[in-house]
Amino acid sequence: MMNGPDEFIGPVNLGNPEEFSMLQLAEIVIRLTGSRSKIIFKPLPQDDPLQRCPDIALARKRLNWQPKISLEKGLLETINYFKTLKHRA
Repeated sequence: MMNGPDEFIGPVNLGNPEEFSMLQLAEIVIRLTGSRSKIIFKPLPQDDPLQRCPDIALARKRLNWQPKISLEKGLLETINYFKTLKHRA
């Protein structure tokens, strides 16, 4: 956006438009990290949206942007990054 036209100031939704549940996300993180963590279910807050899916149409149109990395690949890269930090300490 910094290199875009001055009259276009946003806001713009960015994110992965592929929908997944928090349960799916937790299961993927546990699998990728080899964690023995257990998933605990709690009641949702009253104002918590049941679905989250960013509309990135404006980002595609005005910024020619869309995600290039899948959720799983992005998580793997993040996990590996934090592993390297751990080994540096």
